Amino acid sequence: MNKSDFVKYFLDRGVIVSQKLLDSIQNDCDFSELCKRMEERLENEKIFILDSNFVLSSEVESNSGVQVVESTGNFKDSLNNVNVLFSYDKEFKKKEVKDFVGYFRSRYNKLKNILSSRQELQESISIVRCSRKQPGDSVSIIGLVFNKSETKNGNIRLSIEDTTGIIDIIITKTNQELYSAARDVVHDEVVGVNGVMGNGIIFCRNIYFPDIPITHEFKKLPDEVYAVFISDIHFGIKNFLSSDFMKFVKWIRGEYGSERQREIAEKVGYLFVTGDVVEGIGIYPGQEEDLEIKDIYGQYKEAARHFRMIPERIKVIMCGGNHDAMRISEPQPLFDRRISGDFYELKNMTIVSNPAVVNIHSSGDFPGFNVLMYHGFSFPFFGSTVPSISEKGGIFRSDLIMKYLLQKRHLSPTHGSNLYVPDESDDPMVISVIPDIFVSGHIHQIATGNYRNVTIINSSCWVTQSEDQARRGIVPHPSKIPIINLKTREIKIMNFLDDNVKVLVSERRGLK
Repeated sequence: MNKSDFVKYFLDRGVIVSQKLLDSIQNDCDFSELCKRMEERLENEKIFILDSNFVLSSEVESNSGVQVVESTGNFKDSLNNVNVLFSYDKEFKKKEVKDFVGYFRSRYNKLKNILSSRQELQESISIVRCSRKQPGDSVSIIGLVFNKSETKNGNIRLSIEDTTGIIDIIITKTNQELYSAARDVVHDEVVGVNGVMGNGIIFCRNIYFPDIPITHEFKKLPDEVYAVFISDIHFGIKNFLSSDFMKFVKWIRGEYGSERQREIAEKVGYLFVTGDVVEGIGIYPGQEEDLEIKDIYGQYKEAARHFRMIPERIKVIMCGGNHDAMRISEPQPLFDRRISGDFYELKNMTIVSNPAVVNIHSSGDFPGFNVLMYHGFSFPFFGSTVPSISEKGGIFRSDLIMKYLLQKRHLSPTHGSNLYVPDESDDPMVISVIPDIFVSGHIHQIATGNYRNVTIINSSCWVTQSEDQARRGIVPHPSKIPIINLKTREIKIMNFLDDNVKVLVSERRGLK
């Protein structure tokens, strides 16, 4: 067992392991013994998060190799605490064919475990065993979508693959609800199928997706605390709405807005920044003509200067995007200290990878909110590829795209929907931890919604439409920020757009 296994061991039991505790554990620790001793404590005590101040006996400390801070309580209540549950930190190495195999095998196994927990799929079998079944026999399988096509009769044919083989699934037009679900199936996602054996094929009765459980808890705080979400600031571009952003900074400092707006600002505990912090250099042909700051170091210094104005009582959690100075392949790593070192000097800033999962505002009797951060590079692909989304607005319906990815429990299920680094042992784009809040950016349009008690937010931008954006069909909703009241989970939109600024704005639709 290693640290990752240790974290998963307790996540499966509904307990979060804090980064502080992980950092205090030595790599040669006897994790099995540590888990055993901690389990003894957890049996009789209501603990949601294991932190470094979780009291252990001196015997456990000496035997397990973990150094802990003694405390008078089981967990120290702390306001505005941020625990990083997932942030990709593996070093890059040369990739081989086996890495791609391991990457997709990991995806299959992770999502198969989720699907296998469904009652309808608990008796699923491997594809190779389907050959032993007779026509008319009922079967259930779980596999990865290898191919999708249409038969001459207009039915949908899915080729499903697992580690033992491939078999074709037929979805007929006679069941309209099932047929509609199959239309939205994309290559490389993992699905479960119930059906009846034919001659070497399966006639589908039902198709299942990993999805968010309908029993997922809708968490609320007893106290009024707010979280704010922004993205796509693009420091360094000429089209940056500097005056609007400064109004936002003044508001969050309690220096701007109505009396009620200032009251909300005083209760803001968290600010999430979901990528494209700067405009970057060399992102697209002719970009130099759009730049106000033509040096990447200068762009990050300008960004840090603005974030330095945010009160230190507010925790800033930030990830990168495709415009930031890092590899574009996902998962994107942390910001490079050599380029954006000023970020690391800000005491209230937590820097994570893209994607990442963080837990906020936990305490002894509250498990906190799990926030999934993803910049959204894959969104345009699914906006144009998935029929039910493209027919309702495509890329302008980021809320529907985010709902779709939650249903698939993957941020970019199709090969080609993003650039990715094939990790031979893990697919970090799988949504393993069920979020309470799913936040993204990239589209430059604000959208909010709720799906099975997961709050969905696509953040606004801070730029007007450039020629490059116009060519790519990006229509901005600038200078609007979503604010969540963590006590009620109500979302308010605050508008900082200067009335004199002319921008293109399309109609915002709610999630259905």
